[in-house]
Amino acid sequence: MFKLILKILFLLFITTSSNAYLGPGIGGGALAATLGIVIAIFAVLFGLIWFPVKKLIKKRKEKKDHQLNKVD
Repeated sequence: MFKLILKILFLLFITTSSNAYLGPGIGGGALAATLGIVIAIFAVLFGLIWFPVKKLIKKRKEKKDHQLNKVD
């Protein structure tokens, strides 16, 4: 078992030349994809936090308005 793990690790760390051309567009695409994922995560977190807070604020405002109308 140890020999198998050693062989796998050895093969993972061997470097070879790829002889492939990666143009400048690949960097822009990778950056856009990364930013898209990060923005999507923040949008989900914002939605999960904002809408319950918005509902809570609305309830407090309605309760305050109800108390003000009750006194008048």
